[in-house]
Amino acid sequence: MFKSRYINFLALIIVSLTAVIYAVDYLFDAVPEGVSTFFRWASVFGITLYAVKKKSLTTWILVCLIIGACVGYDFPDVAVNLRVLSKIFLKLIKTIVGPLIFATLVYGIAGHSDIKQVGRMGWKSLLYFEVVTTIALFIGVAAINLFPVGEGIIAPAAMHDNIQAAEPQTWQQIILHIFPENIAKSMAEGEVLQIVVFSVIFGLGLIMVPEKKRKPMVDFTQSLSEVMFKFTNIVMYFAPIGVGAAMAYTVGHMGLSILENLFGLLFLLYGSLIVFALAVLLPIALLAKIPIISFLKAIKQPVSIAFATTSSEAALPRAMEAMESIGVPRKVVSFVMPMGYSFNLDGTTLYLSLASIFVAQAAGIDLSLGEQLIMVFTLMVTSKGVAGIPRASLVILMGTAASFNLPIWPIMAILGIDELMDMARTSINVIGNCLASAFIAKWEGEFDPDREEGPEVFEAEPQK
Repeated sequence: MFKSRYINFLALIIVSLTAVIYAVDYLFDAVPEGVSTFFRWASVFGITLYAVKKKSLTTWILVCLIIGACVGYDFPDVAVNLRVLSKIFLKLIKTIVGPLIFATLVYGIAGHSDIKQVGRMGWKSLLYFEVVTTIALFIGVAAINLFPVGEGIIAPAAMHDNIQAAEPQTWQQIILHIFPENIAKSMAEGEVLQIVVFSVIFGLGLIMVPEKKRKPMVDFTQSLSEVMFKFTNIVMYFAPIGVGAAMAYTVGHMGLSILENLFGLLFLLYGSLIVFALAVLLPIALLAKIPIISFLKAIKQPVSIAFATTSSEAALPRAMEAMESIGVPRKVVSFVMPMGYSFNLDGTTLYLSLASIFVAQAAGIDLSLGEQLIMVFTLMVTSKGVAGIPRASLVILMGTAASFNLPIWPIMAILGIDELMDMARTSINVIGNCLASAFIAKWEGEFDPDREEGPEVFEAEPQK
């Protein structure tokens, strides 16, 4: 009875008291460290009780994020050793993505044998992706020029030493990297774009095969996708532990004080992403008449996973199920979303436009607007297919910096807060791709919020 009637109230009281204590300490610096630590862990206890009562996987993920941050802050030595748990979770997720993309994309193309619709969805998707990512690029360029947070930075001497610049890539190498030479190798290395290219060609080839020979393969890919979704449900029970450990490692490894000199860039990124979400994504959803409340409820879990793990790949299976649950047909989801993971990286594009110009500002290099645009367009192209790899944007950024003769040390400075920046940009990547699948389904006239799949398909709650 106590749990059912008063546990929420108890948790609220404890968290509220903790907020008051921290506000007093911030304003007057008058609270002993032991008191703030006590109330911090009392709040952890309170929200844990709430999670026990709630019995929701999403709630447990968010609660474990907070627990992980507290463990990382108070017990950094312990937190650093928890990294193995987050690596286990990410490894399990990575085993899902290759087979899932192949199965869902092939089935999405060949399952209804309508090559005209495949082509129609293809050009609509690419048009949508390029328009939205270009807007994200310009928002990033405008933000960093209006608020030049990289100016006035003095590089520590250590930043100049023992840093190897990444090899710049030629345009021929960039194009060649799109196409797989061995699909097994592409899956093993997590090359999302190469898997997409292979799956699209395979699906188109399957359409051309006579019905009698095509059907077994179509049935196989449909069955494989169903199995991989069930595989995901099992792995997701480990998600709270995995994401909590990831947060503990992040805070324990880099601490909080290191963020001070880079808070300007961090806040600018978060502010720009919020502007992008409200000024671009929200109007698109309203224009397409997508039910906002249902959409937000559906994406809360994949977005929380993306935020915690800094990997769009980790959220892909849940995101696909979530979109199906609100009325997007599987053939649309399985076609648009994997493509979006290669071509619709809204958050990553905006981040790269900010970070690249920040590097130039920090180095005291004055770039013209034309030079800035050439550089960020290059980054937008070279970033295709990196959504599944946490902090892969830093590698892309270093390679492009070498191509444009920019120093590497500002990028190494960004590394200190890249985990926090990656959380935000990855979340926007996932939101943008979920919205893209719903938008294309609306454009195709196949969005049906009254389908009978039901909203619980993506929840995977513990059985009572």
